[in-house]
Amino acid sequence: MVGESGRVQRRLAAIFALDVVGSSRLMEVNESATLAAIQSILAEAVAPAAARHQGRLVKTMGDGALVEFASPVEAVLCATEVQAAMAGRPDRTRLGLELRIGINLGDVVIAEDGDIYGDAVNIAVRLEGIADPGALCVSGKVFDELEGKLSLPFEDRGEQRLKNIARPIRVYSLRGDSTSPREPQAVRPTPKHNDKPSIAVLPFSNLSGDPAQDYLAEGVADDILTALAQSRWLFVMARSSSFAFKGRAIETDQVARRLGVRYILTGSVRRSGDHVRISAQLTDAETGGSLWAERYDRDVTDVLTLQDEIAEAVAGAIEPELLKTESQRGAARPQSMEAWDLVRRGMWEFHKIKPEGHRLARELFLKAIEADPNSADGYIWLARAEAGLAAYGWTDHSEAIRQAGMVAGLKAVQLDARNPYAHYAVAISHIFAGEIDVGLRAARQVVTLSPSFALGYLVLGAAYLHAGEPEKAIEPLEHGLRLSPYDPQNFTWLLFLALAYLFSRNPERGRAAAQRSLSLRPGWVAALKVEVMCWVALGDLRRAGSVALSIPASSDAPDSLSRIMAKLDPAWTEQIETAVRRARG
Repeated sequence: MVGESGRVQRRLAAIFALDVVGSSRLMEVNESATLAAIQSILAEAVAPAAARHQGRLVKTMGDGALVEFASPVEAVLCATEVQAAMAGRPDRTRLGLELRIGINLGDVVIAEDGDIYGDAVNIAVRLEGIADPGALCVSGKVFDELEGKLSLPFEDRGEQRLKNIARPIRVYSLRGDSTSPREPQAVRPTPKHNDKPSIAVLPFSNLSGDPAQDYLAEGVADDILTALAQSRWLFVMARSSSFAFKGRAIETDQVARRLGVRYILTGSVRRSGDHVRISAQLTDAETGGSLWAERYDRDVTDVLTLQDEIAEAVAGAIEPELLKTESQRGAARPQSMEAWDLVRRGMWEFHKIKPEGHRLARELFLKAIEADPNSADGYIWLARAEAGLAAYGWTDHSEAIRQAGMVAGLKAVQLDARNPYAHYAVAISHIFAGEIDVGLRAARQVVTLSPSFALGYLVLGAAYLHAGEPEKAIEPLEHGLRLSPYDPQNFTWLLFLALAYLFSRNPERGRAAAQRSLSLRPGWVAALKVEVMCWVALGDLRRAGSVALSIPASSDAPDSLSRIMAKLDPAWTEQIETAVRRARG
């Protein structure tokens, strides 16, 4: 709308976009009943709830609605009320109706007919598109506005690439059955681990003035995190989640709220020649008070011992009595500082998730083992690198690499049988080599040794999927993703989750997982093909065809579907490829 001054009329608004999941498929089954039910939901549930929360129903769009709110808090309350109302509707059960909602906060342009336009609206619609059935997704702007006003169990999905949106958007998800609209429960935004003390170790700051020492600061923090994770009574946030806050100017209490932990460990490392100064501080996020702080001046050769000192001091500050019974560490330390240094440099390269990074990491891990043949860490990370090179097709010697990975994993367990990471190395290397029984046993051992080790649950889910049991794969994959929402390889775990849902006859949730994978790795052929089959299974050939057209005619990329599916049920691969051919017409 253009005002009297000739300027376009704008205002800040919370935009609520709603859609009925799989409406095209439902229409095919029973058009009249579905249409009547959708109209009833919009009139009896959505419109009244919007009015109660001072929202303006901008328009309805057949199977959806767009609502404008002055307050993001009221928009979220309206969404929870609508989803709760859906639970008691008989047409939901009879027809299988589910809603998904997206909410964003931003500047909108007001048209003369009252319609609204702009990026804020587009983002809300895209958030609705990636929400799970029965759930809602909100942007980071909306989530930040809820602080101190609503405390709901949101899951932090990290920064995601939304279709046709240039910048990544922070996304938070809330299941519709997670709260009552009348009295939202004050629970943490991550999984329920309230029975254990919870802590996140943030990446230490490098104060050396030399960016080349970043690996040292990360390595110190990573080893302290690993040491703490050996205590079964302590819930430790996954490395990939806590390290996602590296270099970000966010207050400690905000980090704790987003990760769902009570304690935060921060620190810094300053290296000068062979001398190193390490400072660490433990904060209780609920009170904002410092529980413990210390500074250490040591020679570089003493860093390995110092890490254990810091881990024990932190654990002691949290729960001294429990520490007495949990004082025995499971992770063996390499005796050689050179080996430790080489492993940490290799980890730095490995986490880039690129072919050249994996290859360089592998060489560094081999050098670490040469420097210290008893380094369990060297063999653990060598097994991971070998498995990654083979799984992603980043080598011309896949079979030899797979065999070497399995040998490295078994050697790691031989050197340190109580280290959950060693058993993870066995699991991941054997699963991708097709030795499923060994991989499944190792994966079970991982979660037995460390119940808060995210990768343990993820590899357990992958093991069940490779064993042809997709139903059993869903829960551990979902649990692992909740524990570690920022793992740099989550695009792969989400693909496995999509496959697990798809072949457990739940294509709608499979589609949602495939789209989440694509938000992290846009254009990935493997995920695109799985999304196509999900749409075909849902009976929406129009959307299936649209996605299929975005797949290159020749999709022989190293990480294409054929390589990812190489050790899975070959019948699944054929079903997916058949669905893609059908969608292409």
